[in-house]
This record gives sequence, structure tokens and C-alpha cells, in this order.
Amino acid sequence: MQADSYIFSEGCYAVGMTAGRPARKPRPTFGERLAKARQEAGLTQAQLAERIGVSQRVVTYWEREPVALRAEQLAQVADALSVSADSLLGRKNGKRHTGGPAGKMRQLFQAASDLPRSQQQKVIDVLQPFITQHSK
Repeated sequence: MQADSYIFSEGCYAVGMTAGRPARKPRPTFGERLAKARQEAGLTQAQLAERIGVSQRVVTYWEREPVALRAEQLAQVADALSVSADSLLGRKNGKRHTGGPAGKMRQLFQAASDLPRSQQQKVIDVLQPFITQHSK
């Protein structure tokens, strides 16, 4: 009797044990990112489900199966976990290249595009012959 109370009082059965049935197949990448973000937020599947208004089984399904969430669902999940939707989708948070010139040229072209049309034409009149001459 004492051994039983010792084992339960130490909680040795709870250490390192996860709840639920182990998965038979690996999680899809979205499911991995979702589970990681949920765990980092300190939430169980049931708690996340309650926050976004779905059942715990739905959250389990999202974590274990390849899914395509609707945009509003993805936004709710990201808000509930205090992460960006991009991070759940696996996108890098760095700047995307938007095309066009880099650095000072981009700044100059942006500043020139903010000028009145008559002033923009003066910039074009200066640049056009220069570019034409040096592009050969």
C-alpha cells in the first residue's frame, strides 16, 4: 500500500507521457508548425479549439492530416496563437523582392514617382537619352 501511494504521489506515470493515441504516420508540415506554435503558446488542442470556436477533434485533424484552411480560419488560428499566418504557412519573415532596382535607385524612382507629372517628365527627359546611349 505504501509503494502505491509513493508511486502516485511522485507522479512518475505522468512524467514524459503524452495524452492521446500516438500517430501512425508523420504529421504534414503545416500540422507540425501548428502543433509547435500551439505548444509554444502553452495551449492544449482543446484550449485552442475553444478559442477559435471549433471542436478539439478539428484541431487534431488539422495537426495530423494535410488540410487547406480557409483564410478566416487561418487568421483565427494565428490570432489565437499570437503568431503570423506566414509563420504557420512556413513563409520566411524576410522582405520579399518586389522587382525593380535596388537601393538608391529604388529610392530615387520612388521619390520621382511622387513628383507632379510635369516634374516627372523633366526626370524622364534627362534619363531617357542617358539610358538609350549606355544600353548599347
